[in-house]
Amino acid sequence: MTPKKLFRDVFNASPIGIAVENLEGQPLFVNPAFCSMLGFSEEELRRRHCVDFSPPEEAQKDWELFQQLRAGSIGHYQLDKRYFRRDGSLVWGRLSVSLLNGRPSPLILAMVEDITARKQAEEVVKESEMRFQLLADTAPVLIWMAGTDKLCTYFNKPWLEFTGRSFEQEFGNGWAAGVHPEDLQRCLQTYTQSFNRREGFRMEYRLRRHDGEYRWILDIGVPRFNQDSSFAGYVGIAVDVTERKQMEKALSESEERLRLAAQAGRMFAYSWDAATDVVERSGESAEVLGIKSGEAATGAAVSAMIHPDDKDKVEAALAKLTVENPNLRISYRIVRPNGTITWLERNSRAYFDQNGKVTRVVGMIVDITERKRAKEALFGVSRRLIEAQEQERARIARELHDDIGQQLAMLAIELGELRDNPSETQSRANELLGRVVEISDGVQALSHELHSSKLEYLGVVPGIRSWCKEFGERQKMEIDFKDDVPRPVPLEIGLSLFRILQEALHNAVKYSGVKRVEVEIAERGNEVHLRIKDSGRGFDIEAVKRGSGLGLTSMQERARLVGGMIAVESTPMSGTDIHVRVPLQVKAAG
Repeated sequence: MTPKKLFRDVFNASPIGIAVENLEGQPLFVNPAFCSMLGFSEEELRRRHCVDFSPPEEAQKDWELFQQLRAGSIGHYQLDKRYFRRDGSLVWGRLSVSLLNGRPSPLILAMVEDITARKQAEEVVKESEMRFQLLADTAPVLIWMAGTDKLCTYFNKPWLEFTGRSFEQEFGNGWAAGVHPEDLQRCLQTYTQSFNRREGFRMEYRLRRHDGEYRWILDIGVPRFNQDSSFAGYVGIAVDVTERKQMEKALSESEERLRLAAQAGRMFAYSWDAATDVVERSGESAEVLGIKSGEAATGAAVSAMIHPDDKDKVEAALAKLTVENPNLRISYRIVRPNGTITWLERNSRAYFDQNGKVTRVVGMIVDITERKRAKEALFGVSRRLIEAQEQERARIARELHDDIGQQLAMLAIELGELRDNPSETQSRANELLGRVVEISDGVQALSHELHSSKLEYLGVVPGIRSWCKEFGERQKMEIDFKDDVPRPVPLEIGLSLFRILQEALHNAVKYSGVKRVEVEIAERGNEVHLRIKDSGRGFDIEAVKRGSGLGLTSMQERARLVGGMIAVESTPMSGTDIHVRVPLQVKAAG
């Protein structure tokens, strides 16, 4: 077989349309596939120009490309274009045109593959995508799509309007920037695990809206598959469920408050049936009464738990219940099975039959043991506070009488003697002046103990530093004072710190037996820290708490009043470390 015949056989058998044209665009040879594609015979195609089959809006562009090829500006071009068939219909072809350097003149080789079916399929897909996008953009939900690489490739208009971000910002993993930081890890973990397993998922997380508010979103994702069952990614819808979450939270909080109220308030509801003597109670009763569930389930069993000293009082109150007076409120003690005594407050209502006989009693019972103890403790604290006030007044009186008063009396005597001996006036004037100054210093020191005006005039830190210096000189004690407070401390805070410092240093003088104390006041973060340390005898903190002294209690209360905390570390023979922390923004103590 000759090469010429082989070329002819391949030319005629090719499923792709082939045309050989001259430089004028006139077809010289066309194969059967080209004829079949356009519906013309070979003779008919030879009598037409190459652009005769182009739609009018494309003919000019086709001719310009042909001219560039003929002039040698380009040696090849390829494009998808439409062709008119003999019957007037249009087909799509992928055209590939090349310039051939033939003899005696160059030729043009045009090859056209019929891609009409592919284009029609693409149009169907494109139309389907347009319908999907139109539907998605008008849907009242947020819609997203992701590819096989877990990266999001689509967000509908409501999603972009909700977040206030562009598609480019949300694309890929960009959407995760809007997820609440507390929900992000859980959200991504659910998404990734479901993706790897090709499973649907349902999760809730908070997503930032365009106005900055985080809204609760219910996100439902399902895997997508191609016609050949290959994995194509995910599609999901998301719905704003904030209102539902708020209602659920409000309901849950309400139920929790009721539960906590009963639990924290140590209370329970009960109902007693007079005919059967059966008592029904809510769940908290077991802990309050110290019994197991189901125990003491009758009125007789409950009555047996009442403290002997209160039994007559309770029975008398129950006997007074009438139709006109059905309500009962009484406090009494019970003896729990383990022997401990508990105070209860009972609020009840009785119901009667037509004959005025009690048929049922319902009500609430509250454990008021802690309240009783608190009242007793408060009474004790009040008594101790009064005693402390009296002790402080007695101390001031002793200071005035035993020290300052006696010094003044001696001064008066010496002034009397000086009056009787005028000749000694000059020699004793300086001595008496020194005594006056000493008395004045004593009065001033006592005044500073009661109210340090230096805190107001000098400022908190300088005032405390000055007082420490004076106190150290009076007590022959070294006070190593350090401060690092760059801004003014409010007087309310400063006064509390000053009183705590006073109490601590007086205790150090009286009990520790030390001659050196470290005092440091510094600002750290948004707090003022006061530290008082010594290496003296120390003390047993628990023993002090159980004792009658009010020093530690007073310091704790002063710290609490300005929203602060105080930590005391002390061990016998190992010194004491008092650390006070107070926020610079004072909060009312609750």
